[in-house]
Amino acid sequence: MDLSRVQAVLLDMDGTLVYSDAAVERSWLSWAREYRVDPGRGPLVVHGLPAAGNVRRLRPDLSEDAAAAAARHQLELEYDDVADVTATPGAHELLAGLDRLGLPWAVVTSADVPLARVRLDAAGIRPALLITIDDVRHGKPDPEGYLLAARKLGADPRWCLVVEDAEAGVRAGRAAGATVAALKGVPADIQITDLYQLRTLLRAGRVTPRT
Repeated sequence: MDLSRVQAVLLDMDGTLVYSDAAVERSWLSWAREYRVDPGRGPLVVHGLPAAGNVRRLRPDLSEDAAAAAARHQLELEYDDVADVTATPGAHELLAGLDRLGLPWAVVTSADVPLARVRLDAAGIRPALLITIDDVRHGKPDPEGYLLAARKLGADPRWCLVVEDAEAGVRAGRAAGATVAALKGVPADIQITDLYQLRTLLRAGRVTPRT
């Protein structure tokens, strides 16, 4: 993708811009105890899915109202747990580089507004545009969040670069029509080792999809 045609960069939050793995794990373990889910049955959280999606996966027996309440409670468990939440390596440098290049950017997250704000504040990141689960009807892997962010930035989704670290997010970005760069070895159009590498690619003036 020629950098001259990139109109905006849309970034996931947890695991991409913000390191919060430990806090996420602690909250889901606490939730699992309350909702009688055996942590040994398999992964408590599929990274990238909204809380409601994980609740449905773990407790499919809950009614719609009960599942919604359970998801809200899980998010509430995370609000005050930010002691070890930090920006991921290269996050600040990447965002500063985007600003220097004049590329608008947004954060698109499966978290709700209170959780997104507290984690971004802990990481020292203040996006001009934040899209949360509260802004859409359908969370990732649905493309709604990325399409909304592109629209608000006045960008064509086909010329947006989505940055993710989870399969659900990659699927959302691709469904929006964007090119997707992914961390942690997650298959995507562009695979990056860290955000420093992405900054280097953008500064070089061209992002070349992996073949």
